[in-house]
Amino acid sequence: MTALEAKETTMPLEGLKILDLGTMTPGKYCTLLLADLGADVIRIERSNASGSPISEEDLILNRNKRSIALNLKIEDGRQIFYRLAEKADVILESNRPGAAKRMGVDYDTIKAMNPGIIYCSLSGFGQDGPYAQLPAFDMIFMAIGGLLGLLAGKNQAPVVPGIYVSDTGSGLMATIGILTALIARSKTKQGRLVDIAMLDGVMSMLSTVSGFLRRNGEPAQSETLGLKMPGYSVYETKDGKYVALGVFRPQSWQALCRFFEREDLVQQQWATGQAQEEIFSFFKEKFLTKTRDEWCQALRELDIEIGPVNDLKEVYDDPQVQHRQMAVQVEHPEAGKMIQIGIPIKLSETPGPIMRPAPAIGRDTGEILKELNYNEAQIQELRREQAI
Repeated sequence: MTALEAKETTMPLEGLKILDLGTMTPGKYCTLLLADLGADVIRIERSNASGSPISEEDLILNRNKRSIALNLKIEDGRQIFYRLAEKADVILESNRPGAAKRMGVDYDTIKAMNPGIIYCSLSGFGQDGPYAQLPAFDMIFMAIGGLLGLLAGKNQAPVVPGIYVSDTGSGLMATIGILTALIARSKTKQGRLVDIAMLDGVMSMLSTVSGFLRRNGEPAQSETLGLKMPGYSVYETKDGKYVALGVFRPQSWQALCRFFEREDLVQQQWATGQAQEEIFSFFKEKFLTKTRDEWCQALRELDIEIGPVNDLKEVYDDPQVQHRQMAVQVEHPEAGKMIQIGIPIKLSETPGPIMRPAPAIGRDTGEILKELNYNEAQIQELRREQAI
């Protein structure tokens, strides 16, 4: 059964109406998570983009959403947005500070017509501060926020991650912020502005590596995230692939040393200097004697932390990924059949189905306008004046 054949069910966020003005990846990722849990997410797209081919990113990030094409530079286009906003629970925008106000769709304007609105502004540096108007993308926030520096080996250049870490992290922060504000509204009946900065999200991630300064001004963790330990490293295997060895527990280290018939290394788990280099060399030679999958099977049987370094195709074929339904088949009217990433939040009574493929820009314009009580003649007039 494909994802789109799943039966409709009452979803946890059903009845929640969200207007998505997020043009960039973080905002689209935030509303993807909410749409997958049942929220009615309406993408507000530029009317002059109608007919554009759907991007590969949007094939997944815009699934389970609807799309309306509006020209917010025209008064009739703004009026349609205002009618949607009056009935909305949440609005998300991801422009530079001030852009929403220039379009007439900022928090103060919407709050005046819908006091209960939860309005999330997701920007690079936040709504204020000396950097607020600076242009930047994912890697810049990782650089300024310290994450990129932590990914540098000793005397080596930083390594840029293969995913957009600050995009994803800020999208998660926005999701948490929106849901928190909705809970607060249920208690106070008041809406509020949720100000999310991508830089702030990167900084928050440092909490997991003791990201604070001691009283002497030195970092609590001065080492890089590229921990230089034989038990916590990546090794090439006989078949030219790689395994990730993640040994922290003393019992795992002991089991590994015994497996290698090197009892003399049991007390050397945290060795430094020349002793550490010798262990590294020994491990590198040993891991070249078996294939990646042979090592995973052998060491997992000893309860040792190890995993294959998968390429993307292997990720989708992984039995755990398959079991958790994190690789699902979706059929899109334009792109055809594809395997997409599944829904990561598992709820016992209301698992999230993928009910709608990602929409072409403006696909649902007519349907949404009719929900606002526009008749066909009015819709055609809006098209003529290029408001939609």
